Amino acid sequence: MEDKIRLGVSSCLLGNLVRFDGGHQHDRYITGTLGNYVDFVPVCPEVECGMSIPREAMRLVGEAESPRLVTSRSNVDMTDQMLSWIPQELEKLEAEDLDGFIFKNRSPSSGMERVKVYPASGKGMAEKKGVGIFARAFMEHFPNLPVEEDGRLHDLILRENFIERIFVHRRWRRLLAEKKTVGGLVEFHTRHKLLIMAHGEKIYREMGPLVAKAKQIPADELYQRYEQLLMSALKLRCTLKNHSNVLMHLLGYFKKNLSADEKQEVLEIIDQYRAGLVPLIVPITLINHYVRKYNQEYLAEQYYLNPHPIELKLRNHA
Repeated sequence: MEDKIRLGVSSCLLGNLVRFDGGHQHDRYITGTLGNYVDFVPVCPEVECGMSIPREAMRLVGEAESPRLVTSRSNVDMTDQMLSWIPQELEKLEAEDLDGFIFKNRSPSSGMERVKVYPASGKGMAEKKGVGIFARAFMEHFPNLPVEEDGRLHDLILRENFIERIFVHRRWRRLLAEKKTVGGLVEFHTRHKLLIMAHGEKIYREMGPLVAKAKQIPADELYQRYEQLLMSALKLRCTLKNHSNVLMHLLGYFKKNLSADEKQEVLEIIDQYRAGLVPLIVPITLINHYVRKYNQEYLAEQYYLNPHPIELKLRNHA
């Protein structure tokens, strides 16, 4: 890509000394491997809203849907201070043209999910039902932006899903930077068809009629509706079945090119993938070989076959 993806990120994950104890939570996968393709926009809600380093640890107290942000020992309510800062921060982040955000898990300000919420009475056990004060506001303000937590990125399937989404979002944002045309949207959709299909055929089938009627819909409304469907589809996890269906669809493009033995080889590898015996990269590599060998131009343009840099090794797990 000509320019890097732009990701917001909890500042401590970059190694910045902003945590309540003056420490950090440096994540070397984020700064190292992913950092080769990303420009980061660091955010530490607690420091940026005016809290000191070091400071007393915070926790969420009250109802999970509308908790208060309270210091853990002295019980000082810091919610209003945080809430008064959030609108200006969101406005600033709008200007950053982000492609996603990586939050710090379990943080009362930045946790994306399953943050502990303590009962207001001080009695009873905390429940892991909360969302960080800043993270909740961010996700409500940017509903279509890909978001993830550092802890969940250790799950290879969730990692692949998130990284795939931020690469798609960067391409989408590049399209938005141009004049909104039907032709531009059709080309974008055409190149992402199989990728969308691998995530969810139902939403894929909703997007087709929308694109087909593109000339009848005002440009702003068309792009808004398409973006919502696109990012909703990509949130869905790809399944072995969905990938296998797409692989079989790809094989159909070579029915006049491949010998009986070559077709059988591809079918056997797809079956091995479906059974969980080989990773997705195996059938993808074979199909990419035939795309080049037979100069299959349509498939060469499909992002499904090359959704992100191969160096990230995101399709190497069985």
